[in-house]
Amino acid sequence: MVAMAGKNSADNRTRTSVSIFIVAGLCCFFYLLGAWQRSGFGKGDSIALAVTKTADENCDILPNLNFETRHAGEAGGTEESEEAEELKPCDPQYTDYTPCQDQKRAMTFPRENMNYRERHCPPQEEKLHCLIPAPKGYVTPFPWPKSRDYVPYANAPYKSLTVEKAIQNWVQYEGNVFRFPGGGTQFPQGADKYIDQLASVVPIENGTVRTALDTGCGVASWGAYLWKRNVIAMSFAPRDSHEAQVQFALERGVPAVIGVLGTIKMPYPSKAFDMAHCSRCLIPWGAADGILMMEVDRVLRPGGYWVLSGPPINWKTNYNAWQRPKEELEEEQRKIEEAAKLLCWEKISEKGETAIWQKRKDSDSCRSAQESSAAKVCKSSDPDSVWYNKMETCITPNNGNGEDESLKPFPERLYAVPPRIANGKVSGVSVEEYQEDNKKWKKHVSAYKKINKFLNTGRYRNIMDMNAGLGGFAAALHSPKFWVMNVMPTIAEKNTLGVIYERGLIGIYHDWCEAFSTYPRTYDLIHANGLFSLYKDKCEFEDILLEMDRILRPEGAVILRDNVDVLIKVRKIIGGMRWNLKLMDHEDGPLVPEKILVAVKQYWTLGDTNSTSLQ
Repeated sequence: MVAMAGKNSADNRTRTSVSIFIVAGLCCFFYLLGAWQRSGFGKGDSIALAVTKTADENCDILPNLNFETRHAGEAGGTEESEEAEELKPCDPQYTDYTPCQDQKRAMTFPRENMNYRERHCPPQEEKLHCLIPAPKGYVTPFPWPKSRDYVPYANAPYKSLTVEKAIQNWVQYEGNVFRFPGGGTQFPQGADKYIDQLASVVPIENGTVRTALDTGCGVASWGAYLWKRNVIAMSFAPRDSHEAQVQFALERGVPAVIGVLGTIKMPYPSKAFDMAHCSRCLIPWGAADGILMMEVDRVLRPGGYWVLSGPPINWKTNYNAWQRPKEELEEEQRKIEEAAKLLCWEKISEKGETAIWQKRKDSDSCRSAQESSAAKVCKSSDPDSVWYNKMETCITPNNGNGEDESLKPFPERLYAVPPRIANGKVSGVSVEEYQEDNKKWKKHVSAYKKINKFLNTGRYRNIMDMNAGLGGFAAALHSPKFWVMNVMPTIAEKNTLGVIYERGLIGIYHDWCEAFSTYPRTYDLIHANGLFSLYKDKCEFEDILLEMDRILRPEGAVILRDNVDVLIKVRKIIGGMRWNLKLMDHEDGPLVPEKILVAVKQYWTLGDTNSTSLQ
């Protein structure tokens, strides 16, 4: 009996100890939760509160777990008590800093063939280790579709285009906003009427044409107005005297990057685009034996269309207005026509100042004509190997990535098996694995929507996936309310960007050890799956996180999915970055070593800590 009593007493003490531990743990949890909810500035708080509330309502995703004790590894030396190094704001001069297209650095490179406008990134010792500030008065952009037509002046305070392009109807300054009437150099009456003209020749309306490339895009009005026709355009223009053209495009909610056709291949895969477009883009298409047209041919699908508006088309009528000699324009058009014939492009329309060519599908029947000419076929076995590779004066063979060039119309294309996979051209990815990947990302995105209720509302217009894989995240999230820039890291094990384009999505090659080709504050939400594990032995996590901070808007959101050991290191750096964050379990529970880190960038500007938004 004495022994029994002793045993009961011990059990009681054990139960009491457990109860005290549970109560103490809950108290600590709610104290930390409350403190987190009240941190930060402005509207970011309301987003953070909503994110926390929805996460707490779904018991399969548990915040504030002590992951270090569950999965030991490389993070063993990282203690919770260690304070993060605070990263300071950069000087005001860096408000619109674009590291790899810095104007001062650009002027030290040759101007020949636009080399100085290409990417020239700072060496490691010259990289900034500070947070790029938003300009004073920065406000949340208007929601789409209002953002297509209006941009807050404070976000991109550059008026030069309102003067330089006044008669061409690019942009007008009205009070505290810029208004974009939809005009362009070749379509001063509006992009809609211009696209109607193109649609009389090009099948824009039926889903056959889904992906488009706009070279020398200006403020991207062509891409902006194609959106409602279910066509997504990748637009690019250099950072030049037209100071903020790409910045304006992204503020409008239109996909765009800083870029130029110079000496380096475009950062896109072969056979990516259904249509390519140049509207008075001032690109010397006929120069250097048509090398720039050959690069467009590389990224254009068989059966795709090339649209050229402006000089030298219809030069006989317009040479006086263009103030250029007839002989010069005639020679320019002759060279373009010769290059197009060499590339097996057939001119299907010329009306006014607009000509349209179609790339032939039956390229084999054209090949003998090419071989009997001076044409040179590219010897490279991989037409998608482009990062910092020089353009070549050669024709890319069409059989580089799959014999079946028939694509479903969009949106059926989004989940149809891409030709590259159906033909076994992507090593290590079978049809079954592709379909399983789609199921996995539908599940992941469903979990994200429980964590962040704003994800599908249009609150986030410009979205980036930093390690896009097969495009499953973008496909599962697909909506007319937003678009996703799918980034394919140049060091990824599998190059699947061509698959992403075959799904009717867009993307770009990039090395995250360098800055992305965009302006600061141009993305509303950034997603990265396994990115830090991929780069852990390649470059500093801090550099990648500072670049994410540079391109993320104030009050923008971040979703990181990675191994817990890696995310613990990432979390420590974020602690000094003016982000509010939460580390969460995988949707399948706490025993899965892969975790989710969600964060919201606080609102702060030069000398102003109050949150502001426009309705």
